[in-house]
Amino acid sequence: MTDDPPPNPALLPAGFVDLLPSDAEAEAAGMESLMRVFASHGYSRVKPPLLEFEDTLLSGSGAAVADQAFRLMDPDTRRMMALRPDITPQIARIAATRLADAPRPLRLSYTGLCVQASGGARESDRQISQAGIELIGPDTPEADAEVVALGAEALAALGVPGVSFDLTMPPLAPALIAEVGFTPAERQALMRALDRKDAAAVAKLAGGLAPVLTELLHAAGPAERALSVLGGLVLPAPVRVLSERLAATFAAIKARVPDIRVTIDPVEFRGLHYHTGVCVTVYARGQHEELGRGGRYVSNNDEPACGLTLRPEALLRAAPARAGRVRVFLPVGSDPALGRRLRAEGYATVDGLVPVADSRAEAKRLECDMIVAGDGVVALT
Repeated sequence: MTDDPPPNPALLPAGFVDLLPSDAEAEAAGMESLMRVFASHGYSRVKPPLLEFEDTLLSGSGAAVADQAFRLMDPDTRRMMALRPDITPQIARIAATRLADAPRPLRLSYTGLCVQASGGARESDRQISQAGIELIGPDTPEADAEVVALGAEALAALGVPGVSFDLTMPPLAPALIAEVGFTPAERQALMRALDRKDAAAVAKLAGGLAPVLTELLHAAGPAERALSVLGGLVLPAPVRVLSERLAATFAAIKARVPDIRVTIDPVEFRGLHYHTGVCVTVYARGQHEELGRGGRYVSNNDEPACGLTLRPEALLRAAPARAGRVRVFLPVGSDPALGRRLRAEGYATVDGLVPVADSRAEAKRLECDMIVAGDGVVALT
């Protein structure tokens, strides 16, 4: 019988990664860029905990992400706890409890790690970073537009090229289907066909709704064209209200950001289950993953709210690489005042800890770009 091999100390669970210096620094700098944009528009930063009691974290809007939560038992209280899979439900809890008496509209921002029981297309999706905003109180197109406009400004600050915002109204297709007397099985089959964007199956299953649903399927694309199709259809009153809200939100977005690229998918209904109105998904040209998503929902105390959650990892894959700080080597005996001046000017200084025969070689070994020479610095060649 042979002994088991020793565990590999570098092996991590599937979906969890170490971020090494350049990536970790780029992510931190990107997060702070996002948060500066949010703060400049009056969004106050909050920091909820990574771990909460299960019955509070996964209640209210949190119930929609309960299947994504890792659970464990608190050894002190013996109560079940859960790691957050999404920060938005925590913001809803804070707004409804600790900030219940704060003036509305309540503007909050946040950033932090989340842990999900299963990932998306990328393994690293099991541990994700989030940075976002929540606007709590108003239920207006202008509030929805503010969230989208801030998202556009934040992505511009990172230099992400080719950004587009895809608007949807998840309640619209279900409300339209509810107007017809489908059996539960028929309704489920039709919803699956819409989800797959299967126009042939929709035409077969939708009965008298087939012309409308088929036209809406083909309307997905540039916002103006999609809204023109919606505006030309005869829709039941409850569905018309949703269509008009979508159009009003788009108009408010364009008023704030005239050059923004917006698409609309009138029958898309996927998303986080707590969303109740206009939703948005953020994409960038050449990227095959979402950069963020958000939308309208009901906070824990039945208060209207809307928000946008961005994915810093995805944003940094889409953004141009940022140059790190220039590293300057300070050999033993360098003037401390010179080091302070260089750091104030934005350099990263690397102190020599022991005398060496060749300071330039030592500087290159430590991956420095420059070295102190007299009262200044010179580039390493």
